[in-house]
Amino acid sequence: MIDYMVNRQTCALCGACMADCLARIISLGEDGYPAVAQNKEGSCFHCQHCFAICPTGSVSILGLHASESRPLKGAFPDPVALETLIRGRRSVRRFKPDNLDPALIQRLLDVAWQAPTGENSRQVRLTVLDSHDKVVQLREEVIAGLKRLVNANALPEGAGIFANFVSFWEKHRADIIFRDAPHLLIASAPQQVASPLQDCMIALSSFDLFAQANGVGTLWNGLAKFAMNDILPETRHRLGIPDDHLFGYAMVFGKPALHYARTVKHGPALIYHAMEGSSQKASEN
Repeated sequence: MIDYMVNRQTCALCGACMADCLARIISLGEDGYPAVAQNKEGSCFHCQHCFAICPTGSVSILGLHASESRPLKGAFPDPVALETLIRGRRSVRRFKPDNLDPALIQRLLDVAWQAPTGENSRQVRLTVLDSHDKVVQLREEVIAGLKRLVNANALPEGAGIFANFVSFWEKHRADIIFRDAPHLLIASAPQQVASPLQDCMIALSSFDLFAQANGVGTLWNGLAKFAMNDILPETRHRLGIPDDHLFGYAMVFGKPALHYARTVKHGPALIYHAMEGSSQKASEN
């Protein structure tokens, strides 16, 4: 049951919920108000477009009511501020060891999980290490596993650089892989969903920007992903990542030990205007 209901006292009969329904299952009922026939409920994508688009907040679905959501009008960030955030976010490789407030971590994860997914599958799993002690324990296990492979000359092809990371750790106690960050986040998704890798990357991108907006530093960590998923796949089981999940990517995060003062300039953007002149050629023909 999707529990689709319309408040007849406030419904403006504008038809927006019907027009924006991706599954095309909302139509006028016998009483003249939008409704979903019981035999069509199974086709609902659970996208909540009907709920979000209703201008009077008259639609409720899946037990959700307008009074429990946030109005969007006038609430989006200023475009200049958002542009500055995108241009100014930096990869952080020096962190303070302090743990973030658990409530802040929960909020970052909850917001990141709002990210879109293919076919609205909502199957991205966010595996998090919520304390510096846990990351330290994981680092010790990963370094020990890498050292065993180095000593046995058994590192996979293309992973030779990890021997340098082990050596650097033993000589200088410098953590090149996890950057001594207090927290680690892994996004994974079932292989059988429509777009598991893309779903993970979009969720992590959302996490990245919202974290930076909250003063939390992040690092997209390909080294950690390679070490845990490809070189030492037993680490996946240690972290509870299901066997049928694609390991999307890893990210370390925490309070940055440094702060950047300004944006940088990349570009110009690599842009190709596809189909240039096609409209003119079509008219000439």
